[in-house]
Amino acid sequence: MVRVRFAPSPTGYLHVGGLRTALYNFLLARQQGGKFLLRVEDTDRNRYVEGAVESMIESLGWAGIAIDEGVGAGGELGPYTQSERLDIYRQHVEILLEKGHAYYCFATPEELQQMRDEQTKANQMVMYDRRYRDYDPAQAKERVQAGEKHVVRMKIPDNETVVIDDLVRGEVKFDTALVDDQVLLKNDGFPTYHLAAVVDDHLMEITHVIRGEEWLTSTPKHLLLYRFFGWDPPRFAHLPLIVNQQKKKLSKRDGDVSVEAYREKGYLPLGLVNFLALLGWNAGDDKEFYASLEELSQAFAVERVHKSSAVFDFDKLKHINFLHMRATPSAELRKELVPFFARAGLEMPSPEYLDGVIELMRERASLLTDLVEGARYFYEDPTEFDAKTLKKRWKDDSPELLKAYADALEDCEWKAERLEEVLRSVCEAREAGAGRLIHPARLAVSGVGGGPGLFEMLELIGREACLRRMRKAADQLVVPQ
Repeated sequence: MVRVRFAPSPTGYLHVGGLRTALYNFLLARQQGGKFLLRVEDTDRNRYVEGAVESMIESLGWAGIAIDEGVGAGGELGPYTQSERLDIYRQHVEILLEKGHAYYCFATPEELQQMRDEQTKANQMVMYDRRYRDYDPAQAKERVQAGEKHVVRMKIPDNETVVIDDLVRGEVKFDTALVDDQVLLKNDGFPTYHLAAVVDDHLMEITHVIRGEEWLTSTPKHLLLYRFFGWDPPRFAHLPLIVNQQKKKLSKRDGDVSVEAYREKGYLPLGLVNFLALLGWNAGDDKEFYASLEELSQAFAVERVHKSSAVFDFDKLKHINFLHMRATPSAELRKELVPFFARAGLEMPSPEYLDGVIELMRERASLLTDLVEGARYFYEDPTEFDAKTLKKRWKDDSPELLKAYADALEDCEWKAERLEEVLRSVCEAREAGAGRLIHPARLAVSGVGGGPGLFEMLELIGREACLRRMRKAADQLVVPQ
């Protein structure tokens, strides 16, 4: 059975790059009828952020990524939080020490810094100089038992080529002469990522490790650890970096990088997920709209993930979200809109009324916020009026035309077709073109110069509010000088 894992560090919010990694793992698991695990890699205690785990689980759930096993779901191969597995790592370090694949190192931070400075000065590659690699194990044990600070390093073999058969990049070779004797156990008793990830992936029966390309250069160390323990390694797939338009690594300077920020901006879960799926992968065609995670999982293939960096195109994200806004049933959109009304300080309208707004705005709304903040006039009288529209469309006869239209609407049937007929008859009676009243009427009722069809908008907003707004605008609006 295919078993994959998403293993974030709880150092803050879930990054969009992290969500893409989780997504690719999830899609493979769903496609193969496998399991998707969530493991928390919290061994770097200096960077631990309280509440980050809960926030990540919440973001994954919002995106539709269901955890089959692990943190938040339980399972038989836990615990799934690394800080709760310290004894397991120490036991495995002992195995490596006994087999001669690891050794104690007593170099102080000051000594290591001096070593790095000297290597840099001599234009040498900066890496550990192996000063304790051949140190007498018995003496080392005595120093450890005496309480001297130390780390445990892995013993990288000399003169070897480690070959990675990567599902994305094909065959990648590494010369062990360029691979550092990696620290496996730090002086605080916590493991490094390298030891913990390998031990956990084996014990949790992970079959595929899908992660960012920044881990590619660490993979030879991981493959050597599998060999030292006598275990079969999983398949590896290293995903391309996500970059900005200038081909630099995506950062906060480029805009939002957290999943939560896109959620707050009004992106739909499936809109963001659909976009991220295409950020480094395609099915071999020009298809850009996937109606569900199921449809995505059926099309997904790790082997079709690109090697080159993926450019985060904000316009494309908005376009794909627009496609999902257009395709999502009104009932689902209503659920997603609840927090946006609360945030805007607006009362949630009735389902029937909100469905009407959604249908009128569907072809115009790229984000959920377009249905709330961008359409406040559906829920409350406008208090501000677009200055450009006012200057261009508000004429000397606008107040008189508006009042006449409002009077004519008092008793007429409140249907879009009839509202248009009445407007045209009011204009004809005054020998004015229909545009002379259409634009002031829109401005009076909505405060803006554009939007859905005027008469459909009036029908939805209702007689009482429309007449009130028209008469108020006729009395108060003046063209700015």
